[in-house]
Amino acid sequence: MASISLPLAGAGPINGIVPSLLVLLCWLPYRARVQTLSGERRAVPGWRQACYAAGLLTLAIALSAPVDSIADQLLVAHMAEHLVIGDISALLIVLGFTGPLLAPLLRRRYIGKLRVFAHPLVAFPAWAINFYAWHTPFLYQAALRHDSIHALQHGTFLAFGMAMWMALLGPLPKPAWFGNAARLAYIIAVRLAGTILANIMIFSGTVLYPIYRAGDAKWHISPMGDQIAAAGLMMVEESLLTIGLFCWLFLKVAREAEERQALLDAAAAQGLELDEQRAARAVAAGRGDELLERITSR
Repeated sequence: MASISLPLAGAGPINGIVPSLLVLLCWLPYRARVQTLSGERRAVPGWRQACYAAGLLTLAIALSAPVDSIADQLLVAHMAEHLVIGDISALLIVLGFTGPLLAPLLRRRYIGKLRVFAHPLVAFPAWAINFYAWHTPFLYQAALRHDSIHALQHGTFLAFGMAMWMALLGPLPKPAWFGNAARLAYIIAVRLAGTILANIMIFSGTVLYPIYRAGDAKWHISPMGDQIAAAGLMMVEESLLTIGLFCWLFLKVAREAEERQALLDAAAAQGLELDEQRAARAVAAGRGDELLERITSR
């Protein structure tokens, strides 16, 4: 049987020193803004700075030459790379943001308009369309054949992944209707989208990306086995991430209930009337401490 050669898009300009330079370019302005805010008493918490740094580091590793080379040969490796870029790195980067930190960017005319992608009703459809479009056989394999398309694929996975997380965890104001129940539905919808694709890959009975046949032969794995392994990896990663998000949401609900009750108790102690809905809004907006300080200072 004639051998099948696989053109390695990863050997092109999206590898080597380029990811490191991109990481540096993203870190330097972030660090400068963090130092500015520290002087203005609006310091970015250390854990957020650590998340941002970890997000850039995992992104650089995912785009590095060794990782990208293996990802060009095995679907399961490419899936791992995409999960890191679109899920883990995007999540960590978003967790590194605060409102004051993003303020200068949002004041720029054209960049500020991009905040619409942080709206849940925009972020989820945009993310889902991008996710499924790139996993169609034509586009997925085109990315492996052409460096420019490959770079665009990774860029959109990161960008729409960040938008998806910004809608859920970002510092920008959320719609009034996007409470804890809506957040729960949002998490389920995102994970369901990934589960559907994983099940298609497992139960289709068809090799969706035959371009990997040469790489599969090199690594002594069947094309279908590689595809099932990639789908299984996606399901495991998403299941673990979903469990973590459920835990976060549970703790958030419990913390908000405590903060809300503390506000009501403080108002009662001061002989002030405080509506439960107002207390709930303040807590949900992250301004519970500010309201409590105003109440107790009277």
